[in-house]
Amino acid sequence: QVRLVESGGGTVEAGGSLRLACVASGSRSCTAWFRQAPGKEREGVAAIRTASDSPYYSGSVQGRFTISQNSARNTVYLQMNRLKPEDTAMYYCAAGFCGDYDTLKSKQYNYWGQGTQVTVSS
Repeated sequence: QVRLVESGGGTVEAGGSLRLACVASGSRSCTAWFRQAPGKEREGVAAIRTASDSPYYSGSVQGRFTISQNSARNTVYLQMNRLKPEDTAMYYCAAGFCGDYDTLKSKQYNYWGQGTQVTVSS
């Protein structure tokens, strides 16, 4: 069983930054951040492999967001820079045992946090 608790959401102006944190307990091979805006499908934005620190990003956030984890591997961060209004969404932390492919697909993840809201004003 994996427990995930997110924090760090809030409201920021376009061009600003926020850092999300996900405290994770339990065994997993990958941790990811997903987001879902009203009326839209859930989208995987970044993932990281627990053992290797290898990151993965969606094209929509590549170059603006950075995923990382602490040395104890129990907290995963999502640093979000140059935020845009279209980044507004509920952000969820997810964990699981992901394969070699599709690390940003929700089917790879069995455990989910409660979500934290990010709002970017124009």
